[in-house]
Amino acid sequence: MRCYLAAALLGLLLLPRLTAIADAARLTSSTRAAASKSSLTAILLVAQDAVADPNFEGSIVLVMNDLGPAPIGIILNRPMPIFVSRFFPGNPRLAHVRDRAYYGGPVQFGDLWYLFRSRQAPKSAVQVCAGVFVSADKDLLLKLLARKQPMKGLRLFVGHAGWAPGQLQAEIDGGAWLPRRADAGSIFDPKPLRPWPPARGPRRGT
Repeated sequence: MRCYLAAALLGLLLLPRLTAIADAARLTSSTRAAASKSSLTAILLVAQDAVADPNFEGSIVLVMNDLGPAPIGIILNRPMPIFVSRFFPGNPRLAHVRDRAYYGGPVQFGDLWYLFRSRQAPKSAVQVCAGVFVSADKDLLLKLLARKQPMKGLRLFVGHAGWAPGQLQAEIDGGAWLPRRADAGSIFDPKPLRPWPPARGPRRGT
């Protein structure tokens, strides 16, 4: 099952799908001006027992409230059974990289987003919180991967999460999520990892 999913993911992502960052890149570009006045309104949400959807069960989600008309999130703690290096087979610098890509959520599964730490704000990224930025820009990603330590302060996510207006607040009020402060240490915490896909299998959204 895992081998099949890994192969399917590679087939999906090694096409011009790195540019299928497209939708997310347009989203980043269109919201950058509005978000540039400050960082996004971002929080971490920890799934509680009331969350039964296997897409989110046991998840820690970074939720960003200013990227669109409704909250957009990235699941932080679900590494996939595929190394980042396999997304870039033509890059010998990444051949020995053993960092894994993460399952970011069921929405637009196949698009690639990434979170990274930086002291300065790149033009093609939006600040999430102090020292942390989100982007889907291909050129910036390739520049980050060209560093001496390519995966330092960098995580790649396939897909993202999304809610209808008012939906997430209702879920929080109903006890499904526990809000926590979003900061660099929490976002890049390597400890709370839940392998993806879960035993019951994912539900993919559109």
